[in-house]
Amino acid sequence: MLARQFGQGLLVAAVAGLVMLAGLGRARLWDRDEPRNAGAAREMLQRGDWVVPTFNGQLRAHKPVLLYWCIMVAYQLLGVHELSARLPSALAAVFTVLCTWRMGRRLFGTTAGVWAGIILASSLLFVMAGRAATPDSLLILGTTLAMTCYVHGAFRPRFETTPPDTLPEWETPGAWFPQSLFPVVVLYAAMGLAVLAKGPVGYVLPMVVLGTFGLVLEVQRHLVACPVREEVWWQAAWHWLGAACQPRRVLRVFWQMRPVLGLFIVAAVALPWYLAVGFATHGEFLKVFFLEHHLGRATTVMEHHSGSLLFYPLAILVGFFPWSIFAIPLAIDTALQLTRRDRQHPGYLFAVCWILVYVVLFSLARTKLPSYVTPCYPALALLAGDYVDRWSRQAAAVAGRWLLAAFGCLALVGAALTVAIPLILREVAPGEEWLGLIGTIPLIGGVLCFVFAASRSFRSAAGMLGMAAVAFVALLFSVGAWRLDRHQQQHRLWQAVADRGHYAEVVSYRVLEPSWVFYWGRPIAEFGGGGGSAQLAGKFLHQRPERYLITTRDRVDELKPYLPPEVVVIEEVPYFMRGKQRLVLLGTAHPLVEVAQPHRPMAPAAPTPR
Repeated sequence: MLARQFGQGLLVAAVAGLVMLAGLGRARLWDRDEPRNAGAAREMLQRGDWVVPTFNGQLRAHKPVLLYWCIMVAYQLLGVHELSARLPSALAAVFTVLCTWRMGRRLFGTTAGVWAGIILASSLLFVMAGRAATPDSLLILGTTLAMTCYVHGAFRPRFETTPPDTLPEWETPGAWFPQSLFPVVVLYAAMGLAVLAKGPVGYVLPMVVLGTFGLVLEVQRHLVACPVREEVWWQAAWHWLGAACQPRRVLRVFWQMRPVLGLFIVAAVALPWYLAVGFATHGEFLKVFFLEHHLGRATTVMEHHSGSLLFYPLAILVGFFPWSIFAIPLAIDTALQLTRRDRQHPGYLFAVCWILVYVVLFSLARTKLPSYVTPCYPALALLAGDYVDRWSRQAAAVAGRWLLAAFGCLALVGAALTVAIPLILREVAPGEEWLGLIGTIPLIGGVLCFVFAASRSFRSAAGMLGMAAVAFVALLFSVGAWRLDRHQQQHRLWQAVADRGHYAEVVSYRVLEPSWVFYWGRPIAEFGGGGGSAQLAGKFLHQRPERYLITTRDRVDELKPYLPPEVVVIEEVPYFMRGKQRLVLLGTAHPLVEVAQPHRPMAPAAPTPR
């Protein structure tokens, strides 16, 4: 049994490793968050400062320090480049997949756990988070690890001989929260890491999830002990809500979670750094971080990221692709499982509470981004993994024509991608239209799954779907992103500057991308669009010949009246993903021949696409 369990874990880890690590460092860092985070870690490492994050010489108070620490360690071990910047996120994603497998195994069965891990490892937005130098993957790991510790502390192990539809058993009958100290300590320590990864949401939202789950269980037990007469649905819902909102019951559930111990552990993990950065910046980091990037995002729309109440359901349909093809049958099946009177399955309730807390609370916030709800993707994978396991062995309540419709949707989406990708790349990356072949993977996979399901070969359909999903996301991010990146040509600007002088100083006028700062390896000041900026930029170039300025072609005319006569366009490249805009590098007409060893950009230039 241990050998089979080890084999299942190895399979899940191999799939996650393939998807997350294949070609991880081939593409350059994508603007804007990746170079900011990677650059902040490099600046901290150069200063020997493990407390205060800065980027481009300025305080970076957007995110806490955990990602920077991980990248700094990777830099020290592997060097400063794209792979080391993204590796912490990728490894965190692999561990998250393994945690999801362990939860699925204990809640729904051994095969369902394997499917949950594979589904999470091949869902679109989760893979994107795992392959990017952003803190999202670390936050997801912290949240999922906390939930895994809860499941392992609250429920008994499930073995290979346990029938797949057996209900999970509580570790301590009558107690929904773990009674052993060890899983509770690790649970709250994981929340502390999540707080270091992205702030208070790493503690507050998992607590709300667990509290909601415990409250629902308490209400169910109360209604079983004190049954009421049959009522219409709205009266029953009102009665249930009244039982859930009793302050005494809410406080009892909250106290069962050992909040004092939990708060102490979370504070022991996260508070020392928050205090240190507060003292080091005289409170400026804490002020900007909590008031602007937390309270501000909750109460106001920032950076034009708004949306309706349907924003996150629609975002999940896209972000959980290709497994979101089961959205409707999975929702119906889960609802049927929750309303069964003959067997109350806590696994479904736990996953649904996890999902709803994130979707509902972030839907109430004014600023909306698809990545905000990615910490609930492991719960989606748990439900989807159990559903795939059950319909593959013909035990699902909702299957039949629903499966055929889902596979038909997969084929239609694949056909749409096969047509749309070449049309988009014709404008963005000419010559890469062949990447539309990646869209044929869900197209062919959907057709074959449809054929298998129609002939009632459900296990073959499930296996084909899993292979198609893994192949699609792996090729999309490892090959597709790399080929698209080959059409970035900003490196020619840095090469032109590096060839001309060791002490070159670069600024920009009304345009600045974080990746420029990262790859140049030095701070880059920006002259904004206010009054007198063009005159100041011209004065900057006039003072010393070893100074250079980057701007767009359409803004050169604004600078011309203030430029010295010897300043010319040294290099001009397309502005990647910005239509027909072009970037220009302005500087003196003659190179600085007295400099023997010019400064070189920190990252090697990618080959120019043919």
